[in-house]
Amino acid sequence: MAMSIQCALISQIKMLQLLFCLSYFVILSSAVSRENFKTCEQSGFCKRNRAMQPGQSPYIALIDSLQVQANSLNIQLLNKNNNVRLKLEAYGLQDNMFRVKINELSPIKERYEIPVGDSLIEEPRLHNINLSQKDKDKIVFTMDSNKVVISVEPFRMDIYSNDDPVISINAQGLMKFEHYRKKESWLINTGSSIFSWFTNHFREAPPAENEEEKPEGEEKKEEENAVETKTEEEPDMWEETFKTFTDSKPHGPSSVGIDVSFPGFEDVYGIPEHADTMALKTTKTTDPYRLFNLDVFEYELYNPMALYGAVPLMYAHNEMRTVGIFWHNAAETWIDISSNTADKSVFSHIADFVKGNNEIPQTDTHWFSESGVIDIFILLGPTPSNVFKQYARLTGTTPLPPLYSIAYHQCRWNYNDQDDVKSVDANFDKYDIPYDVIWLDIEHTDGKKYFTWAHEKFPHPEEMIKNLSVKGRKLVTIVDPHLKREDGYSVYTDARDKGYLVKNKDGNDYDGWCWPGSSSWPDFTSAEVREWWTSKFSLSEYKGSTPDLIVWNDMNEPSVFNGPEITFHKDVKHMNGYENRDLHNIYGLYVHQATMDGLLRRSGGKERSFVLTRAFFAGSQRHSAVWTGDNIGEWSHLKVSIPMILSLNLAGITFSGADVGGFFKNPEHELITRWYQTGVFYPFLRAHAHLDTKRREPYLLPEEHMNIIREALRLRYSLLPYWYTLFYQAEQDGLPIFRPLWVDYPKSKEVFRMDDQFLLGSSILAKPITDQGTTNTNVHFPGRHDIWYDIDTYEVYDGGVTKNVAAPLDKIPVYQKGGSIIPRKLRPRRSSSLMYQDPFTLIVCLDQQGNAKGEIYLDDYHTFQYRNGEYLHREFTFNNNNLSSKNIDPKGQFNTREWIEKIIIVGYPKNPLNISIKNFSGENSKRLAHKYNSEEKSLTIRKPGVNIADVWTITIE
Repeated sequence: MAMSIQCALISQIKMLQLLFCLSYFVILSSAVSRENFKTCEQSGFCKRNRAMQPGQSPYIALIDSLQVQANSLNIQLLNKNNNVRLKLEAYGLQDNMFRVKINELSPIKERYEIPVGDSLIEEPRLHNINLSQKDKDKIVFTMDSNKVVISVEPFRMDIYSNDDPVISINAQGLMKFEHYRKKESWLINTGSSIFSWFTNHFREAPPAENEEEKPEGEEKKEEENAVETKTEEEPDMWEETFKTFTDSKPHGPSSVGIDVSFPGFEDVYGIPEHADTMALKTTKTTDPYRLFNLDVFEYELYNPMALYGAVPLMYAHNEMRTVGIFWHNAAETWIDISSNTADKSVFSHIADFVKGNNEIPQTDTHWFSESGVIDIFILLGPTPSNVFKQYARLTGTTPLPPLYSIAYHQCRWNYNDQDDVKSVDANFDKYDIPYDVIWLDIEHTDGKKYFTWAHEKFPHPEEMIKNLSVKGRKLVTIVDPHLKREDGYSVYTDARDKGYLVKNKDGNDYDGWCWPGSSSWPDFTSAEVREWWTSKFSLSEYKGSTPDLIVWNDMNEPSVFNGPEITFHKDVKHMNGYENRDLHNIYGLYVHQATMDGLLRRSGGKERSFVLTRAFFAGSQRHSAVWTGDNIGEWSHLKVSIPMILSLNLAGITFSGADVGGFFKNPEHELITRWYQTGVFYPFLRAHAHLDTKRREPYLLPEEHMNIIREALRLRYSLLPYWYTLFYQAEQDGLPIFRPLWVDYPKSKEVFRMDDQFLLGSSILAKPITDQGTTNTNVHFPGRHDIWYDIDTYEVYDGGVTKNVAAPLDKIPVYQKGGSIIPRKLRPRRSSSLMYQDPFTLIVCLDQQGNAKGEIYLDDYHTFQYRNGEYLHREFTFNNNNLSSKNIDPKGQFNTREWIEKIIIVGYPKNPLNISIKNFSGENSKRLAHKYNSEEKSLTIRKPGVNIADVWTITIE
């Protein structure tokens, strides 16, 4: 009987598991369920912070506590309403940056701060400051041409660059720092305050004879304290409920917030991830922008709700300069934005130092996080490239990826079995469509247990991978962070037995639901757990894997199907002693960091590898590529992919893309064709589709559409030398690869909000078609002194104007900048690795003065030997009818058989009489054959025959 009852219970549990997963599939098949995600009104700390109104801040700086060191100062702040003291630290940093930290002076429990090395790559390098003024009203210190003014009462900070105000902190008086407290003392204080409030507001009799009447100022102070007490009596202070979920708060409210103003700036950017415009909008009539990593499938467009990742970085830009702030906090964060130009009907709280001119633009922002400390990095530019380098100095850059990873990836949930993989691979070859990587989703595993294979479907995974690798291709498998709670699953039991799993508020292993059903999650906040996870990718641990298997981390926000907002409960406990509320947004970073470390260790640190992540935080660019999650096969999602990827690139996430074709639904043939034409310009290029969609590999489309997609992919592959060079430059300086026009044209106000066209590096301009039925489009050609050439026809367009251009289905409006030289490889191949030794074609587009310049970077395309000096970085220059090549980095030396097969000079005015080349590597001068097209004004020089590493000059007479 007992056995029968047990079997019945097991059957019921399995049925519930099945029903739960089926219900999730039903949810996936419909639009986003907004009721699953909080609004600001449903978030206690958001509501409390947003309810604050601009005015007199209760915080004052205690001038007598000031301490000044060579490169920093600290001073105490006092909240006059509750007498809680805080500690402010201000640091001068190298590379034109400041840092401002505010924490409790004497907290009852240490507040969470992100460990150095996790988001920040190192402790920032300090720069000397000079105290130039100190009196009862203000403190002034300088660093080079910058000045910081700290006002004492009320507290605020104004930052000047070359005597121009650029950033103001707490100018609106919205600073709020909820200190940790004990519930018992809070109740006592609350009771006393309520009694005081009651007696002050309801007595009408004069004071008793023995009671001294208080001066007017003290009565006012009591009233202010009563207001603060009223605020602290709000609900959600110690416990908060959303839907059926209750969040305990053992230390009470802990939010931190402050306002940051940008005087003189109309446009701000950054704070991904949101499905919205690149230029951030006022939140006067919406919720604030939210940063809280969540699993939001089929997300809505053009609203500020949170998505999968969070980078709390914002730039402000105008014609004169670019500045930025990095809010170094991993807790849930909201950002309100207002503008005196966008909010014409709203009183604009211009910082005091901007006087008497309501026409001066200003953007005001209000940042508040649920916990942690206020830790703000101020990036003072002054140019776009300066601020990108400053942020890169803090959080790092994208390491140069292996060449295959910036080629084309083919994915689906799911390729059914080993034969399916073989068939897809063969069909790409049959139809001459290049690709480099094929992907397997969750169905390849044994019962959604990661690091395993469904052996009835994939009986010989190593053989399958080998058959791909002989063609230079790779296989990706998905490895999510949730582990099926099953005694026979060694990865789970090992983590459980070692105590490596995240705990619930009661100290037991957290049990939530995800794809396998009942699941637990490793505590990746622990370096010891990350080291353990890293070991799981060794070939001996991950059976069936080979060095040509790479990995995809999905669901790592983390996604918990039965959790509040489909993620962890906020009072989940981590091994470092903190709750998930303190560090939620960085959990996903730890997952893909450990995964990448495992793949790198697998090769002994010799081979570069690749990881894709859905969740991310500031610093994720050092470990992983990112995609924009579960989008929809609709025109609107194609259109929004461009501003989303622009925003990611601005925030340092250069290796990013969107699912080509859309993850959900069945896009019509025109849409999927236009999506490929757009996607070939994403830094990360992958097609992906949901389990329930029709198969849509390119070779399955009608011939017309397949041919157009093939040509688009061949364009991507031909430009891989240029892409590879851009990725190398991005590793060096942190500049975005997929960039908005204002980055290169910072004084052209007309491009500041333009996010339907973009630049690749500085030399390629693209305006893909993202509207149904469109056969022409308006293209803005930036730069009043620049010219642009259509990459197909070499038609010339003057800069500084907008032109309507033809864009039939087989045409992508793409242009090369006059004055640039771009290396390409034009021989079609099945995969990028088969192009390693192929020759180059140089496309030389002349500017109005008849000059051009460009670069190429190359190495072995897959190992870390480039960091040991095995690379080439060369510069090509055309002027005075001479085209020359020289080494611009003598530290790099690399032997290669790659050579120059052809040179096309566009914009050359006439057919030359003679062309010769002198190779300074040993050969004498020789004549070269050429062909001139007078209609295109293009000169083709055939077979210079020089190695790409040689020093040479071509002379045209």
